[in-house]
Amino acid sequence: MNSQQHIAILGSGNIGLSLAKGLVKSGKCKPQQISLTRRNVGALAELSDMGYYTTDNNLKAVKKADFIVLAVLPQQLNKLLDEIKASLKPEKQLIISVISGVSCSDIRKQLDMNVQIIRAMPNTAIAIGQSMTCIATDNGTSKNINFVRSLFDTVGTTIQINEELMTSATALCACGIAFFLRSIRAASQGGTEIGFHAHDALKMAAQTAKGAADLLLQLSSHPEQEIDKVTSPSGCTIAGLNEMEHNGFSSAMIKGIKLSAEKAGDLYQG
Repeated sequence: MNSQQHIAILGSGNIGLSLAKGLVKSGKCKPQQISLTRRNVGALAELSDMGYYTTDNNLKAVKKADFIVLAVLPQQLNKLLDEIKASLKPEKQLIISVISGVSCSDIRKQLDMNVQIIRAMPNTAIAIGQSMTCIATDNGTSKNINFVRSLFDTVGTTIQINEELMTSATALCACGIAFFLRSIRAASQGGTEIGFHAHDALKMAAQTAKGAADLLLQLSSHPEQEIDKVTSPSGCTIAGLNEMEHNGFSSAMIKGIKLSAEKAGDLYQG
């Protein structure tokens, strides 16, 4: 963003606020270049003191923005779009949607205008700059896609995918945070059962999970390749893995992801 450009984040909950803070922390823009809207504007008082423009007036925020981030719940979207469309300038503004289950064409249909829309699906690790954010569009230019990726690269890692996979991305990446947290919780409970204090077991399980993830990301390795390094014939690791598989560990994870994808597709009903 250049110093004259402005971004409006409509619906400044956890995702919106984390993005705003990430943009400022990275030096991508200054607080004065970001408008934050929320019905309870008092909840944004601290951000206002830091220099962000805060308001409960979405229309006012949109008028001064070059880039508009839609960050409300799916069931609130149509009302928001009806509220702001009179102030939109489709030839000059870019809409970025982080709303689950809502396609670019859904938004254009509700607005009844041909505006460029790029979807982004981050997860809650955006709060610590470790989000896995999927980017997709059906009419965004390469320049705007790269721009949106640069925004979300300030709060994690981005990947561009086909738009029809965005609902699947919601299940794997956004819902996936909870799935992996639950698996860490289960590991820590196992640790407690075999003798560790609960707080020690949780720290050990979480760090082990982090190490496992970094092995794949930093070495560009495959899970089975790394598993082979720690499993020996008749050993304790393969015995534990096989017991988990006999009880449906992988199957349960796969089924959970599939069901979440189905539910995510039904969040927005036009």
